[in-house]
Amino acid sequence: MKQNKTISVQFLAQAAMIAAVYVVITLAFAPFSYGEVQVRLSEALTILPAFTPAAIPGLFVGCLLSNILGGCMVLDIIFGSFATLIGAVFTYLLRRQNRFFAPVAPIVSNSLIVPFVLKYGYQVPLPIPFMMLTVGIGEIISCGILGMILYMALSRYKHMIFKPVS
Repeated sequence: MKQNKTISVQFLAQAAMIAAVYVVITLAFAPFSYGEVQVRLSEALTILPAFTPAAIPGLFVGCLLSNILGGCMVLDIIFGSFATLIGAVFTYLLRRQNRFFAPVAPIVSNSLIVPFVLKYGYQVPLPIPFMMLTVGIGEIISCGILGMILYMALSRYKHMIFKPVS
């Protein structure tokens, strides 16, 4: 019983730390984090579900808080955060596959969902396929490049960083 309680506390602590780091990075780089052409550097953290399931709620809450604190509209708060949640869940599910699959889910989910939020929520006059391209490029930079750099760095130390407390 005590070990389960310790693990759940560790899970919550990891999730909270990931959420906090996501918010700090998003708000620190706010000019790049919002808009129809965005490179949300905090999306590099979407690689973390490959290491710990605590990253799933951490990323969702971090994105949710970032969108609220960044002054986003309700559609963006809901669906933008949902896109990150979908990406995190599928990154976790693909964690045992080839490591290069890890950033694919957040790239795809954000590239498909965020352009509709921009078009119908913010009335951005650009065509949806063009915004899928621009959001996709930003996600490739954040998740595909920066996320994989983070993945390579963390994979060396994953047993020390993400091991359960006993």
